Amino acid sequence: MPAHDPEGALLDDQQPGTVGQAAPPARPRTHYLANILLAAVLLLTSALRFHLRNIPLERDEGEYAYAGQLMLEGIPPYKLAYNMKLPGTYAAYALIMAVLGQTTGGVRLGVLVINLATIFFVFLLARRFAGSTAAVAAGASYALLSASPSVLGFCGHATHFVVLAALAGMLLLLKAIERDRKWMFFCAGVLFGFAYLMKQPGAVFALFGAFYLLRTRWRSGPNWRAPIQMLVLYLLGAALPFLVTCLLLWRAGVFNAFWFWTVSYATQYASDYGLIAGAYFFTRVVPQIVGSSPWIWLIAAVGVLAVFKDRQLRAQAPFILGFLAFSFFAVCPTLAFRPHYFILLLPAVSIVAGIAVSVAQARIEQLSQVRIHCYAPAVLFTLALFASFYCQRSFFLETDPIAACYAVYPGHPFPEAVSIATYIREHTSTDDTIAVLGSEPEIYFYARRHSATGYIYTYGLMEDQKYALQMQQQMIGEIEAARPEFLVFVNLQTSWTPGPNSQQLIYTWARNYIQQKYDLVGVVDNPKTSNNFRWGSEAKTYQARPYSSTFIFRKKTT
Repeated sequence: MPAHDPEGALLDDQQPGTVGQAAPPARPRTHYLANILLAAVLLLTSALRFHLRNIPLERDEGEYAYAGQLMLEGIPPYKLAYNMKLPGTYAAYALIMAVLGQTTGGVRLGVLVINLATIFFVFLLARRFAGSTAAVAAGASYALLSASPSVLGFCGHATHFVVLAALAGMLLLLKAIERDRKWMFFCAGVLFGFAYLMKQPGAVFALFGAFYLLRTRWRSGPNWRAPIQMLVLYLLGAALPFLVTCLLLWRAGVFNAFWFWTVSYATQYASDYGLIAGAYFFTRVVPQIVGSSPWIWLIAAVGVLAVFKDRQLRAQAPFILGFLAFSFFAVCPTLAFRPHYFILLLPAVSIVAGIAVSVAQARIEQLSQVRIHCYAPAVLFTLALFASFYCQRSFFLETDPIAACYAVYPGHPFPEAVSIATYIREHTSTDDTIAVLGSEPEIYFYARRHSATGYIYTYGLMEDQKYALQMQQQMIGEIEAARPEFLVFVNLQTSWTPGPNSQQLIYTWARNYIQQKYDLVGVVDNPKTSNNFRWGSEAKTYQARPYSSTFIFRKKTT
């Protein structure tokens, strides 16, 4: 931003630096005001997320929590829980639960800490390029957008962890370019490597860092050796977390399972959706996300135009627009466009929204002689922020966590999982195993019992891919070998999502195996009500709702 008149400035009083350089420091008064506003944003975010902390865990959170729980017991990933995700988020959950406890509230408080740190990094990145007004607006935008139920932001998805590591890497990379320190390039690469380790789309941010590094270093002079050296250090750092993980998993004896799930099967999953299916998901999800905070997204669109038009921002345009583009690419690899994938896009959107407010303020200061006019952009942004909150107030202010869960996840048995797991935990010993036929890993976490099979999801078994039958056979073999004390059959479409070409072996086997080996001890209809649980003899005579119930079986005593 151009340097503003001290009498007319709202927050900004600095010019953006050249490529890779930070803007000059703000005046103390401006610095203190920005920090106070940031503190207010962090405080309000803490209050909001603390209020929502007891909403039951959903499937991904259940997976991460269960895998983290196993790691705290010394059991490595991919031994008792299979999935195509990389293990970074499992380790992060293990750390959170080691500090804050193995509870829903503990998990959500850990996510709160991650979110607060990310808001701070968004603030720093925006301030570096466009000053304090942009920084405060960007931090506030991200705080609201990342908590929105439209992106399932109140949950602890891996994408929260990806953006935290990626933003830390970007800040350190910019500092490395500014100071020309080799160790900083290596450490920035390590941070981007952690972003990838949290979830595969983190690799897109690492790729962006590599491109930006090459662009800036090549522009600094004709010597090509220095840029190559910096790039090599950066790439070595980016590869280090993954290589160390491979070594640790090899020593733990689970490398083959890890490689199958995160490479062989993940490749099949990534190619499962074509352009037509991707376009369908995109047109279904994006209107919901944008519609939850339309004015903030409109301000962000203005910010993109400002980056193109404003002379003071042209030097920063390659980073800002490149970050925005690569953030969108990170959402796209599988073309599934699930709501929480868009969390990867929110930091860049928030930064350009902050830029829009800052540029508008600067323009008004240049054109108007009336001091109060320069407050208009900040006032309009604040109104947009409150309007976005108001549109989602029924969820944010909901006092019943069960009602809040059903509002976002209709037809999913997440509240029921808590009661089912409680019953299982009370009727088993710590050495007993259980099996869930369905995609509800949160039951294992709540019950604190080991799974009899590594297939904590059954989605892969239903997909039209070459490993589906092999997976079903392996799951059957593991359950029969373990003979779990309890077997839970989740008779819900949302827990299986079978298709017209799905293999049916698992269904045929389950009917015969359960009839021979297990007794029905519980039936739970979905959604949860005060009288939808049936246990013992009442469960055996109860007529369950078709395709809307969960059945709990216990191993026969003879």
